[in-house]
Amino acid sequence: MADDSQASNVGGRYAQALFDLAKDQNQVAAVEADLKSLKAALADSRDLQILLNSPAFDAEAKRRGLTAIGAQAKFNATTQKFLGLLAVNGRASALSAVIAAFERLSAEARGAVSAQVTTAVPLSAAQAQGVAQALRQALGKDPEIETRVDPAILGGIKVRVGSRLFDASLKSKLDSLKFALKRA
Repeated sequence: MADDSQASNVGGRYAQALFDLAKDQNQVAAVEADLKSLKAALADSRDLQILLNSPAFDAEAKRRGLTAIGAQAKFNATTQKFLGLLAVNGRASALSAVIAAFERLSAEARGAVSAQVTTAVPLSAAQAQGVAQALRQALGKDPEIETRVDPAILGGIKVRVGSRLFDASLKSKLDSLKFALKRA
């Protein structure tokens, strides 16, 4: 199985090709909407994750599965063809990386920046608005925020913008304290 950086590099190349094609066809918004739907399906479906990542399924089985999903969801023709190509080329396991890279390219083209915000509990509307405002001031661009809830961080907030990570989570602070105590 490929490591994360290799999948990310492959994902970036495929995403750039898809973005260029969608841009030429004036279909960026439609393809991005399809990929967001697929991202949600990937997060919710263990079976889909297994299909894409398991070596037990060959490229043709993955192509059939992705094609069926695309047809059932009535994805744009460009998206459907791309999913088939990705599977046939043996790169179905890089789909998550492709989606993430495509979202970054699309946001960049709109002059926006995407940010992933992780908290231990769901943010209230006021808190989410405060985070958006703080990111807008810090980045000088409108952020497109994707929120995640991860109780493992215990409290606080983690914000990832591109390759930069701001980690003010309680877990991170406790880990730092633990490390400092071990060194003392």
